[in-house]
Amino acid sequence: MGYEKKSSGENIRIEITDGFAVEKALKKFKRMCDAFGIVKEYRAREFYQKPSVKKVEKIEAAEKRRNKTSRLGRGPKKI
Repeated sequence: MGYEKKSSGENIRIEITDGFAVEKALKKFKRMCDAFGIVKEYRAREFYQKPSVKKVEKIEAAEKRRNKTSRLGRGPKKI
């Protein structure tokens, strides 16, 4: 069940027929929201961040990822 990313301005649409379980429809809706990145975009737009703050957070996240991979021994292979 693949979802194609639609261009901006289009809505997510789920066709529900008789006998279609509500729980199943909600689950499908949540999956589609994840696939289209709606929740991620909503959280990013929830409040304004100065570009300098975004840059600092991005650098800190990269450093955190590097530390995690080196701790787990998944870093670049040395010859």
